[in-house]
This record gives sequence, C-alpha cells and structure tokens, in this order.
Amino acid sequence: MKRLFRGIFILWTVLRYGLDELVLSSFERPGLRLLTRIVSLGRDLRQPKGVRLRLALESLGPIFVKFGQVLSTRRDLLPAEIADQLALLQDRVQPFDSSVAVAIIERAFGRPLDQIFATFERQPVASASIAQVHFATLPQGREVAVKVLRPGMLGLIEKDLALMHMMAGWVERLSADGKRLKPREVVAEFDTYLHDELDLLREAANAAQLRRNMQGLDLVMIPEIVWDYCMPDVMVMERMKGVPINQVQRLRDAGVDIKKLARDGVTIFFTQVFRDGFFHADMHPGNIQVSLAPETFGRYISLDFGIVGTLNEVDKEYLAQNFTAFFRRDYKRVAELHIESGWVPAATRADELESAIRAVCEPYFDRPLKEISLGLVLMRLFQTSRRFQVEIQPQLVLLQKTLLNIEGLGRDLDPELDLWSTAKPFLETWMLEQVGPAKLWAQLKAEAPLYAKLLPALPRVLHQFLSQPPVRKQRDLELLIAEQRRTNRLLQAIVYSGLGFLLGLLAMEWLGHMPLG
Repeated sequence: MKRLFRGIFILWTVLRYGLDELVLSSFERPGLRLLTRIVSLGRDLRQPKGVRLRLALESLGPIFVKFGQVLSTRRDLLPAEIADQLALLQDRVQPFDSSVAVAIIERAFGRPLDQIFATFERQPVASASIAQVHFATLPQGREVAVKVLRPGMLGLIEKDLALMHMMAGWVERLSADGKRLKPREVVAEFDTYLHDELDLLREAANAAQLRRNMQGLDLVMIPEIVWDYCMPDVMVMERMKGVPINQVQRLRDAGVDIKKLARDGVTIFFTQVFRDGFFHADMHPGNIQVSLAPETFGRYISLDFGIVGTLNEVDKEYLAQNFTAFFRRDYKRVAELHIESGWVPAATRADELESAIRAVCEPYFDRPLKEISLGLVLMRLFQTSRRFQVEIQPQLVLLQKTLLNIEGLGRDLDPELDLWSTAKPFLETWMLEQVGPAKLWAQLKAEAPLYAKLLPALPRVLHQFLSQPPVRKQRDLELLIAEQRRTNRLLQAIVYSGLGFLLGLLAMEWLGHMPLG
C-alpha cells in the first residue's frame, strides 16, 4: 500500500509541476491536457520549465535529485535553461533548518554545541540531497567542515527503493530485454550505494582510503578526516578552500592552466579506476573544486565521498583491455573480449559484432569533445548490445555514470580535449605494468608468506590425507591438486622470468661483441 501511495505522489508531483508539458508540448491532446489540469487542480505553470523540473525533483527526494545531478553535467543533451537549473541541485538544494542540524550534532555527541566546537556557522555553506555542510572551528583552533545528515532520509529512500525494486521485477518479467538488462541487479547496486551514503562513518572511511591512494599523485587533494568527531550522522573533516570547477572564467583569471586541468581530471579518473579499483563515483561540479593556494595551486579538491565505485582485478583487466583495444581501433579484439567474457552468447559471430562496434565508434575518433558525445556513443552501443543480446554488468553502472560526469567536466573546461589520446598512453603504460617483471615480483612477494607456511606443513598434510576415509580423501585430493597446480604456475612464472632475464643478458652480450661494420 505504501508503494501505491508513493507512486500516486510521484504521478501527482509530475502533473503538479507541469512536467507532462515537457512530453506533450510537441503535440495536441486536449482531453489529456484537461484531465491533468483537473487531477492537479491549482497547478501554476508560469515558471520556466527548468525551474519546475528542479523543484519537482527536489520535492520527490534524494533519488530524483541524484538523477538531476547526473543530467546537469550533460549540456550537450539538454537545453541551456534546463541544464542551468539542474546544476543548482549539485550543492544548492533547499537547506533544512540550522536548529535541526544543531540538535542532530548535540544528540550525536551527547553535549552542547559550545562544548564541541569553538565556533560554528549556523548558515550552511552547501546543501545537497543527503546532507548539508557547516563550517566550524575545533577547540584547538583547527578549521573544519561539519557534514550533517538530513533527518528522515532513510524512510523516504526506503519507499522509493521499494518502488524501484517492484518496477524492476515487472521489467524483468514483462520485457523482452529483461534478462539482458538485469534491472533487479542494477537496482540492488543502486540500493547499496544509497544506503552507504546514509552512513557518514562509511563516507569518512571512503575519504580516508582515497586520500591514501592519491597521496603520491600530487594532482588531487582529499580532506583529512577528524575521526574523534565522526558519528553515523555527523562527519567532521579538514576545511578545504578552493574555487568550484565550473567557475571556469574565475579560474582562468587566477592563472590556472585550464587545458592542463582537463587532462589532469582524466588522469585522476583512470588512476583511480585502473590502478586502485576504487574511484570517486559522484564527480559532478558541486563536489569538485580547484585550489588557488600557492603551495597547491591548480590541484583538484575532491569532496563528498558517499558514493564510491569498486572494481576487482578481473573487472580492471577486462576494462583496460577493452579501452586499449578501442583506442587502437582493434574492433576485432573488442568483439573477442565480449565473447570470451560471456557478455554475449558463445555462438555470436565475432566478425558481425566487430563490424557493428566499428560502425558505432569509428566516426568519433580524432575529434575533440565539442564534436562528440559519449552519451550518444553509449546510446548507439546500447542499441548494438540489444541486437547481440549483450548482458548489462551491474558492477559497471557506476563507472558508466562517472565516465559521463568526467566528459561533462571536460567539455566545460576544454572543449578541444581529445579524451581518447589523453587516456591512451596511461592505459598502455598500465597494461605494461600488469604483465611486466614489476607485476610478477609484486605477486611473488604477496604469495611468499603463504608458501613459506605451506611448504613445511606438506608432510603432515600428506599424512593426514592418507589416514582419511575414501570419500573425504577424494575431496581433499581435488583441493590438493588445485593447490599444486597453483604452485606449478607460480614456479613456471619464476623460471620463465629467469630465462627471459638470462636471454636478455646474453643478447646484450652478443650485441656488444658484434662488429660495427
């Protein structure tokens, strides 16, 4: 029943703010228009469409605000008036009363505000769909930012997610593409990320991990978390001072190299994705600033770590091979990778899939961002995937969303940026590191403690195995064989690497004795 009421409220909100006009404005349906006016009695359509869309998304809650934030970065897909209004959702959502924020803080710490902070600015500096931020000073004099969770968020999100789960089930049962699109798994992923955002301790941990990962890159700054002042609904972090990245003219006037800034953004994204497998997945302009301080001039400042994406080693290697093949225009390899991974039926003809992918991607190479749209490319790829029954991978949905955010940022900073040529050298270097001696040595060091412990125990394990009943013995034999194969592969890698190194030395020695003619 709650789902039904929520569905009715969503429909009423759509009609109340005249969002039906966005769809119906291109043709006349007098009867339908009259019905909508009766159902949503008293609606006022005098405000511009963009304003009405923003207000409707705000009133529908955080899930819809997140949707508007993603749309706001795609000015190539939206009229300017609508994109400008949706951009306000990034950090200018209507704040909740500061007295409520103070009450949440005092309840979390169990003492009055003046015993927690030396100073506290009651006017929030930023307000988003899940939380709002206030500046404060700790008793020791350190300047901090205090993030406070909006009250009542869990109940509202639970209602929307329940509705989304129900609709995903309908799509999976009724749509011909239901199995391929995996709507229930995609919604489950979204469910996880939204619940993670409601726990500020988890967000603080995400920030700490990203800060460690990025320390040696010198391109991006992550605020330090003040752990003694963190609770599930309150998070305190180092105060960062920068200029929002969408204020391009202000950055240019300050002397920031905008083209370099755009290239650095691509490098940061691909480093987080392929080197670390842990990336900031909410990179809209409201969460990204640029430092103008002399010692960190021109560096990115990342904020808001409620949503992060993770990729395992298999995902990273598969994606890197796909990207590298794309950048080299090796469409045959892209098709083979899709078949090898099981993303398309095994009976799919590689040459047909290769031809379809080539037709989608080839027209967009060697062009600056101002002349291409990844949104359009993805749309055409989705059409192709439907034809070849490609299964959607839920764990990559966040990556696709973040890639669109990156393109939107790059388009604002440097429309001449060639995304492909900027990313290609990074990926090729990363791929070389995955198959080179450094990777082998890292794996050997990681596995060494395991084998140091395993090898002395082998006689005892063998004795225990021979003393077991036949059924258990067979099961343990299979496990032992699997472990032996793993050991053999490691030893083979060591031998082959040694032989390769020796052959390289011999080749250098031979070349050194060759006459120069």
